[in-house]
Amino acid sequence: MFVISKAKALREQANFSQSELAVMLDVSNGFIGQVESPNYPSKYNLDHIDKLSVIFKCSPKDFLPESNVNK
Repeated sequence: MFVISKAKALREQANFSQSELAVMLDVSNGFIGQVESPNYPSKYNLDHIDKLSVIFKCSPKDFLPESNVNK
């Protein structure tokens, strides 16, 4: 969930719609909505995280928590 929350925050900060980000990631139009919704099992994979880091001009590490989330 950390990755999804971070990507959503960056998307909103950049003022991108879900559809605009889907085009940039080369995924289907509804994929971002499914990822951001807790009602779907869709998640970002490592390739998506790599592309997100290029889009948002940050490190892929920025999408990972600094410490364990399940302590």
